[in-house]
Amino acid sequence: MSFLVQTLSRYFFRRYIVTFTSYCLAILFLIFLVDFNESGRRMSMATDYTISIGLLISLLRVPTVLQALIPFVVLIASIATLLQLNRKYELVVTRAAGVSAWQFLAPLILANLLIGTFSITALNTLAAKALQKAEDIVVERNLGSRNSNSAPPWLRQRTADGDTVLGARATSDGGTKLSDATFFLFDGEQRIRERLEADNAVLGDGVWELTGVKRIRRSEPVELLETATVPTNLKAEFVGESLTSAETVPFFELSGKIATAKSFGLPATSYEMQFHRLVAQPALLAAMTLIAAMVSLKFVRFGQSLTAILGGILAGFVLYVVSELIQAFANAGTIPPVVAAWLPVLVASALGTTVLLHKEDG
Repeated sequence: MSFLVQTLSRYFFRRYIVTFTSYCLAILFLIFLVDFNESGRRMSMATDYTISIGLLISLLRVPTVLQALIPFVVLIASIATLLQLNRKYELVVTRAAGVSAWQFLAPLILANLLIGTFSITALNTLAAKALQKAEDIVVERNLGSRNSNSAPPWLRQRTADGDTVLGARATSDGGTKLSDATFFLFDGEQRIRERLEADNAVLGDGVWELTGVKRIRRSEPVELLETATVPTNLKAEFVGESLTSAETVPFFELSGKIATAKSFGLPATSYEMQFHRLVAQPALLAAMTLIAAMVSLKFVRFGQSLTAILGGILAGFVLYVVSELIQAFANAGTIPPVVAAWLPVLVASALGTTVLLHKEDG
């Protein structure tokens, strides 16, 4: 009996890995096409934009998007694998041989735990480095777009000349280089005295060095300047902690980023959320297997597979919405990031286990 289970486990493991790989490659290609079309729409008006640059930027962004979509790829691949085994009566024969659902689901769960471990180590490091490289290209070639729907991160500095609030559509070199930067300069009464919009800004020694500047003042015409400077007392390390996206930080560097941000008195919620979400990802992928099993283990006739697939996708979508809602509460400081990262995993695991226990053991 043990030999039979081991043989079946290896067979199911290989079948699932082949299915997951094929779905993953198909989704990778789709991600690449969609991102290239979207980035081309936003960046095509820039003078330095070319098709080859657009293809490179989209290619560098693919690992980051894939990492976010892996739970859904796992869900779809798990449903497809179980439906294929069901349709060919392989699960029927397996059950008739005395192998329980928990035994033939174990290889899929093991495969997803390995995929999750690979995702938070190798894939995450590749995605972080590739995304940072893409942002470097955007900044160096000034491909950022003020028409983008995404809100830029904002940072406030205080000097002897008054307060300044600054933000940028894209950053590189740890936040010391900005693209499509905006500076709001306040007077002593905390009223905006002028606004500077720069194509690029670089943090120098005690100043921000701006190029391609548009100066806007009250009751005065817009003034175009080649260069301008804004005094600052910010250090590169502080700017990096404030403006660097958590997605551009590899998993093994996140704990150091969290400690550094807290040493500056900055909120490290985004870094903590990213860290705990990555740690919880292998368990989340295992929970996706249980969700898939909920809708795929029952023997279905031809033509009924669509209902099972839609049921699994709906369950995954609900889990995604709940996860995003909980993350929003965590970013607002309502709940701890560790709770926001692990609560969806626990809910999905409990739901899947309960349904399978009811179906298998009554």
